[in-house]
Amino acid sequence: MNLLRGYIPERGVADELLDAAGHIRPVWQSFMEYLAAMSPEELQKRTARGDHYLRDAGVYYRQYNAGISSELEWPLSHVPILINEADWASISAGLMQRADLLEAVCRDLYGPNLLVEEGYLPASLIAESREWLRPLVGVTPRGGHFLNFVAFEIGRGPDGAWWVLGDRTQAPSGVGFALQNRVATARIFADHYAQAHVHRLAGFFRCFRDALNGMRNQQTNRVSILTPGPLNETYFEHAYIARYLGFGLLEGEDLTFEDGELMVRTVAGPLPIDVLWRRLDSNFADPLELDPQSKLGTPGLVAAVRRGSVTLVNALGSGILEIRALQAFLPRISERLLDQPLMLPNIATWWCGQEAEASHVLAHAGRMLIGEALSTSLPFDPDPHAPPRPDHDALKRALQANGAGYVGQEVVTLSTTPALVDGVLRPRPMSLRVFLARTPTGWEVMPGGYARIGRTDDSTALSMRRGGSAADVWIVSAKPVRQDTMLATPGEPFLRALPGMLPSRAADNLFWLGRYVERAEGHLRLLRALHLRLSEDPDGGHPTIALLRDLLEARGLDSDVPVPEGFLGTLDAAVHSASKIRDRFSVDGWTALNDLSKTARRFAKTLSEGDDTARATGVLLRKVSGFTGLVHENMYRFVGWRFMSIGRALERSQFMLANLIAMGAPDAPDGALDLAVEIADSAMTHRRRYAVSTNRETVLDLLALDALNPRAILYSVNEMQQHVSFLPGSDPVSQKSPLERAVLRMHADLAVLTAETLDKAALVSLQQQAYALSDMISAAYFK
Repeated sequence: MNLLRGYIPERGVADELLDAAGHIRPVWQSFMEYLAAMSPEELQKRTARGDHYLRDAGVYYRQYNAGISSELEWPLSHVPILINEADWASISAGLMQRADLLEAVCRDLYGPNLLVEEGYLPASLIAESREWLRPLVGVTPRGGHFLNFVAFEIGRGPDGAWWVLGDRTQAPSGVGFALQNRVATARIFADHYAQAHVHRLAGFFRCFRDALNGMRNQQTNRVSILTPGPLNETYFEHAYIARYLGFGLLEGEDLTFEDGELMVRTVAGPLPIDVLWRRLDSNFADPLELDPQSKLGTPGLVAAVRRGSVTLVNALGSGILEIRALQAFLPRISERLLDQPLMLPNIATWWCGQEAEASHVLAHAGRMLIGEALSTSLPFDPDPHAPPRPDHDALKRALQANGAGYVGQEVVTLSTTPALVDGVLRPRPMSLRVFLARTPTGWEVMPGGYARIGRTDDSTALSMRRGGSAADVWIVSAKPVRQDTMLATPGEPFLRALPGMLPSRAADNLFWLGRYVERAEGHLRLLRALHLRLSEDPDGGHPTIALLRDLLEARGLDSDVPVPEGFLGTLDAAVHSASKIRDRFSVDGWTALNDLSKTARRFAKTLSEGDDTARATGVLLRKVSGFTGLVHENMYRFVGWRFMSIGRALERSQFMLANLIAMGAPDAPDGALDLAVEIADSAMTHRRRYAVSTNRETVLDLLALDALNPRAILYSVNEMQQHVSFLPGSDPVSQKSPLERAVLRMHADLAVLTAETLDKAALVSLQQQAYALSDMISAAYFK
């Protein structure tokens, strides 16, 4: 297959695949021969395999448009970028030097401030940036370093040299997506990848994981990732990396500052945390001392940093290193602090706060990107809210009025790389994001990263917001490479890892996830029973139809609508609870829950009353059962699973109590007892257990007092009692907790009853106890 048909790089633009003479570069030769031997159908099948993997893995990014957010599939560019190992060594050396330089700059800006005093940096530039945090001046990080994890956006210019386009020191994103790019691309080209001598990524992650674990004061404490939450654009990778590295995932509300220590609110009480990998911008980290409007941070976090009780990766305030204007001064600063020039130059930048520089920018504005001096966005990823580019006269007026607010940056024509477009290769502009992690022996450079690929020939439009995609980066060696893994060094003793702490917020969401899914199942059972009867009696004359409508209305469901909005809202609540605990939730479980929600919404648009709706609710019931079975069978039996199981059992008992109060009443319509057995999915069991038709005693015995029937109230209470006995604070030799006593009381009240004595008053009393249990669990563990 001739994939290079029509592959013509633009004149004057460097290309990753072809050299200046139009020959395939040696590092690409083997891969291109491999692709050429593949039929178009085979290539299409392989790329579909990679896309399928990403969908199954739930890889997404969030994008905001006009205040509305949406989850979008990860846009993989299927052809990787290949870079020779020797070239990568040169890039790595330059980036390690730059990381050391930025560390030194940050240390000075929050310390002696000699760069400002000696004239290497304008005082106003630093003081006016919202990224320079005055409360952190004079505070040295506990670990001794301001930067522990950084990323650099780099690109190759027309002359083949690499340039730094931007520094990412605040909370660099993309490392999790880079790993997913590698997994997907390795599946597409599995047979070639296995023998292509491509450096693996696992060693980088293992080194960084071990470095973070080594920062702990106590080995029993855990490292955690601090995330802004599920609405963040890159939340997927926060949860994914937390799972991959075995770290906790915390939000600001999970933390509290007590007695000079940063603590995690857990179901076992406050527990210390002393290493946080911060994915939250500094200004939002502490509403007490930083941005008072922040609802994402933790009051007292700055105080904890000041006292040296926690290590943050990276240090608060490190975002000052990302401002565009700083690049105008870094070449001189490098000579001052490192006594050497930059090995990898950044794109030429002029700060317009100086007359000569402002005049230069104005004179050459047509060949420059004009931006805000204090902006932290990348040159090719402009702020969507930025005003349109001014004309010459408007720019002149702007620079005269506030030159210090602007920078001019040289437009770099980025190199191109092969991208599959309609089954053939086309040259597309690209940049690389490279990640560096600090280890006890120095900086470790990820042997790869991810590439941004433009959708068109426009090298200033690489961002995904503008249709760009992401590709894997292969660092290729001439000889076999180490097969790195995340496993511990051979010879070290094996230690079983502890399950770890469970934040109260996570327990709360697990508890309500169990309740919402069980509640949705209850909704469906009532809806199916109603529409089965309506399909046989469209006029609604069946004696139990009115009863079912009353029960549905009591649950907030419109019985005149095939798929009520209240049911969809319950599923939305379940999805929301699951989204808050993505790091504790399997990919299969998340996919099954989303499939249930999407199917329900599709039915809501297409169904009418009667038999079709009855069949549709049957489909949804099977999907609910599939989800609960998947979670129950696969979820690790740690305390979080117990909270979810308690929520499910509590919701089921409340559902059954409400049904028995209504259907077992003396004035209930004919057929109500059969309806109760039908809704409880216990008709077959009733026939086998009792040689008579349904009556009040047999139904109450089966659905309330039978400890072997999973739908019975006693069965659910037994489950709750068992799980509560394993919760923190429970001790078989100590006095029972108030929650344990309440569950025991409910169990005793139910266990001593018989079918004859279980009247409406007893059912109502049990119902009130069940309602009270929910409040007690919340008060004991979630608040």
